[in-house]
Amino acid sequence: MDKQMINEGPKEKIWTKDFVLIVFANFFIFLGFQMTLPTIPLFVEQLGGNDQLIGVVVGIFTFSALLLRPIAGHALETKGRGFVYLIGLAIFVLSVGSFGFLTSIALLFAMRVVQGVGWGFSTTASGTIATDLIPPSRRGEGMGYYGLSGNLALAFGPALGLALTNGSLSFQFFFLICAGLGLIAFLLSSRISYKKVEPQPKKTNAKLDLYEKSALRPSMLMFFLTVTFGGIASFLPLYTAKEHIGGIQWYFLLYAIALMVTRTFAGQLYDRKGHQAVYIPGTMLILAAMLLLAWLPNSAILYTAACLYGLGFGTVQPALQAWSIEKAPLNRRGMANATFFSFFDLGIGTGAIVFGQIGYLFSYSSIYLAAAISVFISMLLYFFFLYKDRLSVTQEG
Repeated sequence: MDKQMINEGPKEKIWTKDFVLIVFANFFIFLGFQMTLPTIPLFVEQLGGNDQLIGVVVGIFTFSALLLRPIAGHALETKGRGFVYLIGLAIFVLSVGSFGFLTSIALLFAMRVVQGVGWGFSTTASGTIATDLIPPSRRGEGMGYYGLSGNLALAFGPALGLALTNGSLSFQFFFLICAGLGLIAFLLSSRISYKKVEPQPKKTNAKLDLYEKSALRPSMLMFFLTVTFGGIASFLPLYTAKEHIGGIQWYFLLYAIALMVTRTFAGQLYDRKGHQAVYIPGTMLILAAMLLLAWLPNSAILYTAACLYGLGFGTVQPALQAWSIEKAPLNRRGMANATFFSFFDLGIGTGAIVFGQIGYLFSYSSIYLAAAISVFISMLLYFFFLYKDRLSVTQEG
């Protein structure tokens, strides 16, 4: 959609009944997921695992989701949005509900793989469904509102999860609660009127369809940014405990509040100005947050890093997601979303596993220095893409 057409005519409606349902369904599945995010490492530790095993258990989830996303993207265009989304939610609910009954890290590892399958299907479908329901002229704004549901879950999920597991609640009952939240998402999503599957053109040369080419650039940039999240989700609670720095629950709450603040303007800024207006300042904030976490002398710095990270990530993520589907053909939106989230998952999984080794061999602070380097690589790659575009325009002229 040409950005010059955006301001022509009255604004198209975003908040339809189906969009409200997908937003609430997304909130509940993300709440169930976010509650497990800082608690899975603690559960692995209770089962006798070290930093290396924590990184592997956290990381394998994202890798299994990664492997399933291309299949999910293809199924979205052939089997339908509702089929993929409901199957993914059901698998997620069953796998998370089983965690508390597991007595070994090997069994937990296996069920994390299953959980990743459900997560890969459900989140790829959910983002595509939201895209179907948002008017093209307000896509950045609409994706910002949609992403806000996940941010609200992030505002309460990690802190609530840590509070429940640090109290008298057993892990078994805790994981059943998380599964119940996923069940609510399933019931809400069953009421959505999904877009019908469009006939696919027959391909003379059948080949494995793993990604959408038009989504590669923003997806690659997202990879190097979500690597940082692998280090935060997996090791920040353990890092702060080792350094005797309190307030890890407040970190996640402040991070989520900062994310929500960005949703009020970042999507609209992307619609008006494009990715340059949001990507560069956003990544600078993420870089500053990683350097502060590597230093981390006290709780005040922890809270500052949370705010900077939330502002930066909340600015960049919806813009890159909107960018990833902007140039995709209408019948390839599912695959474009699958491509974006595949790189998103790959970054988190890579970060969790690699940082697990770094934390085991060196120190927790080294994890966040390595994360800062990853952000810097993303910035260099972005400027390389801009250079290539300008060079191409010059050659055409």
